[in-house]
Amino acid sequence: MTTEKGTDEKTVAIIAHITLIGWIIAIVMNSNNKTEFASFYIRQMLGLIIISILGIIPFIGILFSIAALVLWILSLIGAASGEKKELPVVGEYFQDWFKGI
Repeated sequence: MTTEKGTDEKTVAIIAHITLIGWIIAIVMNSNNKTEFASFYIRQMLGLIIISILGIIPFIGILFSIAALVLWILSLIGAASGEKKELPVVGEYFQDWFKGI
C-alpha cells in the first residue's frame, strides 16, 4: 500500500495486534474512517482473542494458547506486509462470524 490512506489502514491493522487494548484502539480509529483492510484484521484479531481466552481451559488450554500464538504471528506478518491474508483453518470463519465489525 503506497498511498497515505493505505499507510493509515496498515497502522490500524498492526495496532489491532497489540493486546486487547490495541484492538479496542484500532476499532475506535477504524470507526472514524472505516476501511476494509483494517476491518479485516480487526475481525481476525477478535477471533484470536477468543481463542486466547480458551487457553485457560485445563489440559487442552495449552494447545489453544500455542495455536493462538502461531496464528497471531501469521496475522501480524500479513498486516505488516499490507496484504489481506486469512488465517489457516479459522480465518474464513472469523470473517464470516464477525462481518458486522
